[in-house]
Amino acid sequence: MYLNSWDEFEKAAQNLYLQDPMKVRYSMKYTHNKNLLKVKLTDNSVCLQYKTENQPEVKKIEKFVNNLMRHMASKEHM
Repeated sequence: MYLNSWDEFEKAAQNLYLQDPMKVRYSMKYTHNKNLLKVKLTDNSVCLQYKTENQPEVKKIEKFVNNLMRHMASKEHM
């Protein structure tokens, strides 16, 4: 499901990841001709999606992905 605001997506994505970190994966796709960035986070039962064309939101996505990678690489969830 596509979420309408970045804050809504970020909160839902964090909750989904914290439920079962070993099942969650994410992907990002940039469509150049539409100038559109899509982010998807799923655990195979719930699929969260967000898309944007705004540069400030791309910076927020970058920060979110860095935090997500830090959590995924930490030893807490292994």
